[in-house]
Amino acid sequence: MLQVTPNGPWGKDVHPNMPVTLDEVVADLRACFCAGATGVHLHPRNQFGKETLDPSVVNDTCKRVRGVAVDLGVPVEISLTTGAWIVPDLASRISMIREWEGVDCATVNLSEEGFEDVMGAMIDVGIGIDVGLWAPIEIDRLVRSGLLVQVQRISIELDPGEPYFHMGEPTDLAREVNQLLDDAASTCPRLTHGMNDWTWPLVRDAFSRGHDTRVGFEDSTLLPDETTAKSNAELVNAAVALEVQIRSGG
Repeated sequence: MLQVTPNGPWGKDVHPNMPVTLDEVVADLRACFCAGATGVHLHPRNQFGKETLDPSVVNDTCKRVRGVAVDLGVPVEISLTTGAWIVPDLASRISMIREWEGVDCATVNLSEEGFEDVMGAMIDVGIGIDVGLWAPIEIDRLVRSGLLVQVQRISIELDPGEPYFHMGEPTDLAREVNQLLDDAASTCPRLTHGMNDWTWPLVRDAFSRGHDTRVGFEDSTLLPDETTAKSNAELVNAAVALEVQIRSGG
């Protein structure tokens, strides 16, 4: 799967073409799906442009995005975030998640307190668990939770700005994390991606391993040649071209 992340928590101060309103997101995703994206990771916004987990906003957003995919005749996975920074109160967050509709899976960050409760609620309502794994030390938490066998995917999310990452190449860290997951007997699909300068090295690493990956303004606005992309669709096009190159031995 090539997932697109159209905006994350960012606004037009990061990129003038950052899609923020629902109409902008829907138009942006139409172009991304046409370019080859087969999944989307959404951060729904309310009428004021603020991230929200409110079921009324989430359900409407998913309905609109699904409509675009159906109209184009392409199967698309719709993923959301369950980020605690959006709704810090755990009980309120879980209550909202239980009322979501049209969500195929959602990312649950192992670094957040109560991740086991969030995952349990998602299992109850049939939303796939996409584990947000930010550092090797978090793997033990997932194993101890007993939920590893029930997750749909593990997203290996590597950011050079995180203080607990050792110095070195992003691909070295990706190799370390993948080996630890292998040692834990994890066989579910993996999605590898990076932020900022680590974006394209880890997209290449993911394609080389046969993993899912993602691109989009949430992670980086830059193309592989370090020029600024005009749109998310341009980033998707670049990722598709890179995958073709790797598959052909380039």
